[in-house]
Amino acid sequence: MALHPDRLFPTDAATRGIARALYETVADLPIVSPHGHTDPRWWATNEAFSDPATLFVTPDHYVTRMLVSQGVSFEALGIGQGAETDPRAIWRTFASNFHLFAGTPSKLWIEHALENVFGFSERLQSETADAAYERIQSVLQEDRFRPHGLYDRFNIEVIATTDGALDDLQWHRQIRESAWHGRVVPTYRPDAVTDPDQPGFADNLAKLAEVSGMSTGTWAGYLDAHRARRAVFRELGATATDHGHATPRTADMPQNEAASLYDRARTGRLGTGEAELFRAQMLTEMARMSAEDGMVMQLHCGSHRNHSRSVLADYGRDRGFDIPVPVSFTEALKPMLDAVGLEPQLRVILFTLDETTYTRELAPLAGAWPSLVLGPPWWFHDSFEGIRRYRQQVTETAGFYNTAGFNDDTRAITSIQARHDVARRTDCAFLAELVTSHRMEEDEAFAIAQDLAAGLARKAYRLG
Repeated sequence: MALHPDRLFPTDAATRGIARALYETVADLPIVSPHGHTDPRWWATNEAFSDPATLFVTPDHYVTRMLVSQGVSFEALGIGQGAETDPRAIWRTFASNFHLFAGTPSKLWIEHALENVFGFSERLQSETADAAYERIQSVLQEDRFRPHGLYDRFNIEVIATTDGALDDLQWHRQIRESAWHGRVVPTYRPDAVTDPDQPGFADNLAKLAEVSGMSTGTWAGYLDAHRARRAVFRELGATATDHGHATPRTADMPQNEAASLYDRARTGRLGTGEAELFRAQMLTEMARMSAEDGMVMQLHCGSHRNHSRSVLADYGRDRGFDIPVPVSFTEALKPMLDAVGLEPQLRVILFTLDETTYTRELAPLAGAWPSLVLGPPWWFHDSFEGIRRYRQQVTETAGFYNTAGFNDDTRAITSIQARHDVARRTDCAFLAELVTSHRMEEDEAFAIAQDLAAGLARKAYRLG
């Protein structure tokens, strides 16, 4: 299984040589991870991971969705009522089905972690399952395999978590108060209190009032509660917000009409289509706040989340049942952009699962509006082919410097280094092709490779 040093590079010798030379200058750069879903508790407590299954399988929905698609039960992966509790049994199930990941980025990431992190270079399969398990299990208590050790080994400069507006942020407080040198910052994710279709929306508003010290009984008080929570997040190092909306629709209603709409949302009296209107208005309100406080606004669109009602009910959210859907940005964002799109402090990073929008809408929008930046390929597209498609479709219109570099967006800590490595190799391969086709000088490619690896993410997320 030994990882090939030229993996993902072009096959012709000249282009491969340039890609290799580019990669050698960025391979060991610090990792800037401005968006992801690692657990802040890991970083606060630095506890050892208990077993290989907990580390590689159960929390990673890239892994579990593939196995479930082939008939493996969630319970066999340690998820749900009556779930398997023996981590070795879970690992054996994973290893015996590892062939399912052939051709996927998950295979690249997992094999990278097995070899580079744990020194296991045999092919993972039924026959090697126990050997891999024992190799990993034997070292998990060592400092270099705990979260802080991995942070240093991966050369992480900064990593952001994603935290709800109602989160008490205790783990981030603990990190800030500790003597550890790592930089872990929260991200303000207010969906639970901006989306009336979220379960327990009214209760969430009551809790927002409690944690913010502001009344949410009025529209003005509700907006002040958001401002108060954003300030708390910023005190703990946050530079960004994140919003997971099915569509990028925005609205800019007169404030008296918005107040009336909020009152209906708060009391459960919304009419047909008004929940979507409220979400649209709140994106514009969040943009106004970002224009005031400088927090970078991320918008993730184009996902039908939790596509299986029964999986959501039985196993919870984030189980791999998010499915791409078509979206349109040009008209949807116009109300927000007309309201605040030219404000100098506003920065909105756009993500989509609808790749058809890259060339048609997103690249032209980011190539015009100074407040818009293109986020990197996300979820199903943060892969070798997905990153190549993205670069091919956006670069001619938006260039490189209207994009936000790369973020790993992961729940699996051991995949962080691997994901950034795949992105760096893919970008170096793309740049090498521009050089050999005489569309770019070599010195330009070397400078851009540095920015794509870390500089653009640092700049886009104001993490400098």
